[in-house]
Amino acid sequence: MFNFLLDDKQRNLKEEVQKFVRDVDKKLILDMDEDKVIYPSDYIHSLARANLLGLRFPQHLGGRGLGWTEEIIALEEIGFLGTSLACLYSLPSIVGEAINLFGTPEQKEKYLKATIEGKKFVAEALTEPRGGSDFFGATTRAEKVDGGYLLNGQKRFIVGAEGADYFLVYARTDEDAPPDKGISAFLVDRGPGVEVKHLYGLMGTRGGGTGRLVFKDAFVPEENLVGEKNAAKTIFYQMMIPERLTSAAGALGMGQAALDVAARYSTKRKAFGRSIKSFQAVSFKIADSITKLDAARSIVYTTAKSIDTGYPANIQRRMVSEAKKFATDTAWEVVNHAMQIMGGIGYTNVYPVERLMRDIRLIMIWTGTNEIMDLIIQHEYYKELQQCTGSRDIEPDAPEAENTDEKIYE
Repeated sequence: MFNFLLDDKQRNLKEEVQKFVRDVDKKLILDMDEDKVIYPSDYIHSLARANLLGLRFPQHLGGRGLGWTEEIIALEEIGFLGTSLACLYSLPSIVGEAINLFGTPEQKEKYLKATIEGKKFVAEALTEPRGGSDFFGATTRAEKVDGGYLLNGQKRFIVGAEGADYFLVYARTDEDAPPDKGISAFLVDRGPGVEVKHLYGLMGTRGGGTGRLVFKDAFVPEENLVGEKNAAKTIFYQMMIPERLTSAAGALGMGQAALDVAARYSTKRKAFGRSIKSFQAVSFKIADSITKLDAARSIVYTTAKSIDTGYPANIQRRMVSEAKKFATDTAWEVVNHAMQIMGGIGYTNVYPVERLMRDIRLIMIWTGTNEIMDLIIQHEYYKELQQCTGSRDIEPDAPEAENTDEKIYE
């Protein structure tokens, strides 16, 4: 739909990723959904061989030096594979954001380059059992010792936990500081004191090795601190961009995949002597779905452009939150339409729509629930409203606008 907005290099990238996605063995997808595969390391290796990991990062670190628009193009296509494979594709980009912007040259070489090359697998350890959306309520602690830190605590719902060679971990390093000023970020290697304690049985999004991590006196060398000590707040706010924009882009692909299956079905399935696409109850669901997907696509691509062109951080935060909320809500609505169009057969494993429904349900929860997105959107909008001086103020454009006796606010 949006190919007319792309230049030749972007269209070539789209075709390149489409070919990669077409070549992924369906057995991998089915085995992951049946929990026969716990972590698809071969899939990540194949992405690395195709030079599709870390597209946004510098070429000397193994990336292609591209922008967010290109990453969105790739992720929308990867989304056709479902949530697990899209998320695992995104992790080098998500964690790589922190390393690339805040890490040392040594960290970039040892971790980011190795990740893009498929030599190291990574996961982000953010959520805690008692934390959820309250990031600054983190209780995992890193105590300063000679040469580094001792890490103690737990993180859960960590996609890729089972297969990761290292983790980006947020931990409290100052008990006396305000909640948002006493947290630091670390690159933590899998090793002594780092244990995947539990693998979750999930409704969908299976096969990505999602687990709970337990840290017991895990030693983290000083040089693995990312950015400044007690300053992970800055890293966390920056990480909102890759975490949420990758979710939005993957949702576009999943929603489109479900709609494509249902629309093709509607041209073949007959009822009352005609194909069901001729009934408005069906065709109007198709129209509604593709309209909302295109609207979601518009906001996701516009958000990518705002980041690539360096819009102010507050505008980026609002747009990323809007993109994540609208794209994931839309994908959920579209897959429900797809199942309704297909009727009972859509609810079976004869078609992949039921799997996509189970997958898509999660993306309205992770990387900040869509209710948290609402909180950010309204917060940033009210701040913008107070600062807005360019547009016409239409409040006086009413016959009794000067009737202050009727303007009662308290």
